[in-house]
Amino acid sequence: MYNYLDFEKPVADLEGKILELKKLTESGEAVDVGDEVARLEKRSRDALREIYRALTPWQKAQVARHPDRPHCMDYVQALFTDFTPLAGDRAFGEDQAVVAGFARFKGQSIAVVGQEKGNDTQSRLKHNFGMARPEGYRKAVRIMNLADRFGIPVISLVDTAGAYPGIGAEERGQSEAIARSISTCLGLKVPNISLIIGEGGSGGAIAIATANLVYMLEHSIYSVISPEGAASILWHDSIRAKDAATNMKITAQDLHQLKVIDGIVAEPLGGAHRGPQAAIEAAGETIDKGFADLAQLNTDYREHRREKFLAIGRTL
Repeated sequence: MYNYLDFEKPVADLEGKILELKKLTESGEAVDVGDEVARLEKRSRDALREIYRALTPWQKAQVARHPDRPHCMDYVQALFTDFTPLAGDRAFGEDQAVVAGFARFKGQSIAVVGQEKGNDTQSRLKHNFGMARPEGYRKAVRIMNLADRFGIPVISLVDTAGAYPGIGAEERGQSEAIARSISTCLGLKVPNISLIIGEGGSGGAIAIATANLVYMLEHSIYSVISPEGAASILWHDSIRAKDAATNMKITAQDLHQLKVIDGIVAEPLGGAHRGPQAAIEAAGETIDKGFADLAQLNTDYREHRREKFLAIGRTL
């Protein structure tokens, strides 16, 4: 059974009935229910299609945060081979909110940097819900610098509500670490591609998403602040997060239209949490095509990045 979101109730009811009929058949209490099950399954697919065709920005935010959505390590394990994680920032300690290391992608050596949220209580606490401290960003800088030194392309997988705002993180230079990470991304002499797989929250996301190509999964979000945070600032009422989400243009579709991102990766019907493997495969194909496109550039990767980010918001 899926963890259903509030707006998926019609689908939950239909799939509940399907499950009941299948259990009755297995127990021998019902016969000849195949036609009814097929009819309900069609109704369920149609209902799901209609719901996801008209998702509001706030509903997309809920999908992006779905607990069953594939996370960074799911992509790493499915897309890459010979992944060798590296730990520590060589300055303070290890931050397990950031996963970083080297691997192979379709036979090519690559560096991987990503934010891991975890998928159960224990792993979420271990990874601090994907909210990195300064040492996490300094670890990312360390890996990116190594990749640059040896001419290895960089892939970043973004999934964070934002950088961790704790007192210790601020004392150890959270803002400086984020700025240093952004600067490192911009200065890479190798190609880098970023994929927002869930939430792309504020500086915590852009610290590793300042890439030649930035892609988003269809139902992911990318914003300068969470809808709840924006509502608290604008209206002193976090309940108005729905209004904030609508006005902030946080969806992949809005951001692609505004040319903030370079492309959208299609998700299976009902979101990546309903078809993790299909979503991950689509992401891999997009990344592969992105590197092929970057290989055709007539300028260096730093200049391409510079022009890309300076062009955001230009009206002339």
